[in-house]
Amino acid sequence: MPELREDPISGRSVIVAAGRAARPHTVAEVVPPPAEAPGTRAGDDDRRRSRPEASMSADCPFCAGNEAMTPPEVARTGGGEPDAPGWRVRVVPNLYPIVGAGAHVNGSATGAHEVVILSPDHRADFGALDDDTAVEVLLVMRDRVGHHLDAGRAFAFAFVNHGRAAGASIAHPHAQVVALDVVPPRVVEMAERFAVQDLVPGELAAARAADLVVIDGPAPAWCPPASPSAYGMRCAHRSTRARFDEATDAEIRVVALGVRDALARVDTLLGSPAYNVVVHTGAPGVHAGEMHWHAELVPRLGHHAGFEFGTGMLVNVVPPEQAATLLRAAAPAPDAA
Repeated sequence: MPELREDPISGRSVIVAAGRAARPHTVAEVVPPPAEAPGTRAGDDDRRRSRPEASMSADCPFCAGNEAMTPPEVARTGGGEPDAPGWRVRVVPNLYPIVGAGAHVNGSATGAHEVVILSPDHRADFGALDDDTAVEVLLVMRDRVGHHLDAGRAFAFAFVNHGRAAGASIAHPHAQVVALDVVPPRVVEMAERFAVQDLVPGELAAARAADLVVIDGPAPAWCPPASPSAYGMRCAHRSTRARFDEATDAEIRVVALGVRDALARVDTLLGSPAYNVVVHTGAPGVHAGEMHWHAELVPRLGHHAGFEFGTGMLVNVVPPEQAATLLRAAAPAPDAA
């Protein structure tokens, strides 16, 4: 029997309907997926990303040596001259920004939109980064969010779209930072829920009780009891810091490695699906200090369709209890990350 569950962090109602995973699909059937974990299906080739064989692509604007193909960089780590090879992580303005750069007036969508290129390696998504690179990437993302808040933006956050089904238009692994001159309603609503109590420790305790913790440690990764997506996870530091930009280097390190390791398990289990990672964070002045910044990992194994658009409810075809068991068993080989 399908179950209706409430996700206190996102505020979403989720129907866990395991039987839906077995329904037939006759539209645009293609090559079967490389993994047969519950919730995967034939016909989803655009949701599965195969890593390119070459570590560099001559026509990729994000590869080292092609720096002239992007706008001038705004930040980088590593050596070398600006807009030249030698970088480890590179940040450039997005050529097709969601927001405009002009002065904010009523009705205008203004702010900043940047691309964080994870590494010169055309193949290495976040789940395949070595320890030092994963940590450096998340530190750069934190610093760019802080930069925009210090400049007076109302809200800024970071996310990863990896694979076509997750919204990526360029294959080279990258993250994005978006700063806005308004605080999004969803961020305000989440802060209001956290103003009542810190929801992360409560959900983590519920996850422990239900055996939903996938990776334990200072920054655990777990499948939420009311996970809005199949094989979805959250990862958070045990500290109660509200904002991503206020996190210490030590906190960033353990969260970066937790997210990296969780994505590596997703990759091992599901055959390299597209995915999103969103770093949820508080906004200055909006229930200040009440949030608990955390990362949300969403493998993109299905589409939102008429039911979701019509009701605002989500459907998860893989019970979190099953997903957590499979993800724990999918630990990659020590040299896979």
